[in-house]
Amino acid sequence: MTHYTQEQLIALQKKTVKRLALGQALGGFGLGSTLSVGALMAVELSGSAAWSGAAATLSTLGAALSAIPLANLAAQRGRRVALGVGAFLAILGASGMILAAGLRSFPIEIIALVFLGAGSAVGLQARFAATDIPTGQPKGRDLSLVVWATTLGAVIGPNLIAPGEAMGLAIGMPHLAGPFVFTILAQTLSTSVFWFGLKPDPLLVAREVAGLTGKKQRHGMKSAIEVLRVIPMAGYAVLTIALSHMVMVSVMSMTPAHLSAEGHSLAEVGFTISLHIAGMYAFAPVFGYITDKLGAKRTIVLGQMIFLISLAVAGFGQYSFNAVLIGLFLLGLGWSASTVAGSALLSEVLSTEQRPRVQGFSDSLMSFSGAFGGAISGVILTVYTFGGLNAAALLPVVMIVLATSFSRRWSA
Repeated sequence: MTHYTQEQLIALQKKTVKRLALGQALGGFGLGSTLSVGALMAVELSGSAAWSGAAATLSTLGAALSAIPLANLAAQRGRRVALGVGAFLAILGASGMILAAGLRSFPIEIIALVFLGAGSAVGLQARFAATDIPTGQPKGRDLSLVVWATTLGAVIGPNLIAPGEAMGLAIGMPHLAGPFVFTILAQTLSTSVFWFGLKPDPLLVAREVAGLTGKKQRHGMKSAIEVLRVIPMAGYAVLTIALSHMVMVSVMSMTPAHLSAEGHSLAEVGFTISLHIAGMYAFAPVFGYITDKLGAKRTIVLGQMIFLISLAVAGFGQYSFNAVLIGLFLLGLGWSASTVAGSALLSEVLSTEQRPRVQGFSDSLMSFSGAFGGAISGVILTVYTFGGLNAAALLPVVMIVLATSFSRRWSA
């Protein structure tokens, strides 16, 4: 039995959410500019513009590959260790990017980008860490606050590219290496917050409350799939998170190419993506509140309706900058609603013992789904135009709506 009272658990939860949000914000400062600079470096080091998408692809692959090992580490040693190790891997990735720039080595950059992906995996796991402590209260609000903290780094991070490069050149660093100094600094601070701030560890507290201390853990993808077979509602949540991410990435990743081909400036492209990112993260607490008040499934349906409007506006208005701008903002909102609600539902229907392995599997599938969506979107854009891409993105939306209708026969 645990020695924690309900009041102590609630107080610990508030402290944990604050620490997670701070660590998430700091980590975001370092990762906010890495994909842009990594894309430029990939072209420069490889000598081919065809590798410009390598940064996003390899980073996403790194996030997918590290999600399950980090979740297993959390199950064994707690969230504090897992989040700290993930942030440390991102530091190694940033250091590798500096080394790649110095040696003019594209193979080193490839490895470094995969390690940087671990930083994204940390961000995904941090949102689940906000739901570990069993307070008996709804989970949507706390989870969404950690997601919201990403806004700070996502918005400010890209603006550190120019100062970072200027600082790097001033101290004799290679071209494009400077911004990764900020990444190392930010990830070091993030690691410190997780390592020293998450005491006691939220997942270990949850295990103690559930009487699982010392009990052998089951890990791996096979174990996670077994849980999803037994708890269909968890499978529905995992499916929602993965397919919603696929919708978002497939359209978002090709928007810069479409706008550039239509003759719009880099400033207009940047503003569109910034507004999209704001839609993804800035309104997360709103959807967390809606999830707690109306329920996760209703919020998921709301997210799909927002997706539908987004794809219609951007697709039919593909030759209008304002239509694409509004469509991309709504795309971010749809992703936010679906991801917050799906993640809260997944945490709600799983036991303390089941959460780490299934959450890690969910994060891995989410990243792989995004990578798949980004990979096929270029072909669809080329063959069927931006309007056709938005139409194709309706397929995952329809799948989620159908899954929601079937989920009525399952207990939440």
